Amino acid sequence: MKENNLLVITSLLSVLLLTFHLTDDVVRGFEKGGLSTLTAVPIVVVWLYGTLLLAERRSGYVILLLGSLLGLVVPVIHLMGKGVGAGSRIANSSGAFFFVWTLIAIGVTALLSIILSLRGLWSLRRGRAS
Repeated sequence: MKENNLLVITSLLSVLLLTFHLTDDVVRGFEKGGLSTLTAVPIVVVWLYGTLLLAERRSGYVILLLGSLLGLVVPVIHLMGKGVGAGSRIANSSGAFFFVWTLIAIGVTALLSIILSLRGLWSLRRGRAS
């Protein structure tokens, strides 16, 4: 599979998982469900624009790299905070499996997107040098 196609797929998966996770955060009361939650909308739009319309361009790779770095921070924040251990509010609630699974899946897809974005930027740099 072409690396750029793989980057598009992983970025789209990251966006989907992050929107699921944000929704879960609002439902569980970790995030306020007000207008402040809608600040995610322009971020996701820019991320999708970089994924779908700026593929294989430097600006697209940079947008995907920044979005993926943001995505990689989400599991770190949750796991370094109160955590999802046996005594936490998350572990004792319904839907805990989905919550933790999305954290792991976001981490995996975001890290893979970071690697692929960096490879894309590196290949653009090497192509310009030759």
